[in-house]
Amino acid sequence: MSLDTLQDLYFEQIRDLYSAEQQIVDALPKMVEAAANQELSDGFAKHLEQTREHVRRLEEIGERMEEKIGGKKCKGMAGLLKEGEEAVGEEGEPTITDAGLIAAAQRVEHYEIAAYGCARTFAEALGLDDDVELLQQTLDEEAETDEKLTAIGLSLLAPISEGEGEGEREVSIEPEVRRSSGGAQRRAKRGGDDVRA
Repeated sequence: MSLDTLQDLYFEQIRDLYSAEQQIVDALPKMVEAAANQELSDGFAKHLEQTREHVRRLEEIGERMEEKIGGKKCKGMAGLLKEGEEAVGEEGEPTITDAGLIAAAQRVEHYEIAAYGCARTFAEALGLDDDVELLQQTLDEEAETDEKLTAIGLSLLAPISEGEGEGEREVSIEPEVRRSSGGAQRRAKRGGDDVRA
């Protein structure tokens, strides 16, 4: 397909998201089964139901566009889910393997957050208010899932950071930014306003 207009680009984004969500629907049951922690397993199960609703919303957008949104394969999601399959198959200490599942799931969530954010912005530019509402709703749910995964991860890793698990190093999932001059480190807080040297 030739991308000559913003409408063309928007349509391709919707098709890509539709493929991504369908792949996630297929992958999440394995995550539900693989998680040792009940809260994590329940979280994956809840997100499976949300993802089915995300698929339905995209189908609604496709119907409004009077276009077929199926038939495209989201290669980015396929790659992320292939990595996720490796996490599902790992053996070891349950807390650590669950942390690996969370890492894999958050990669997927971050991909979706970026993709839905772009699609919503394109819909806004095109004046497609009904689409904007649906896309924003899904975007909010993806961000909420990401936050819940972070909370579960911190809960799982708390004993390790307190020295009760293997290793005694403090665990932090905040991103670290290293300055090239002098090797000083800064921790960037969410929102970017609170930066400690």
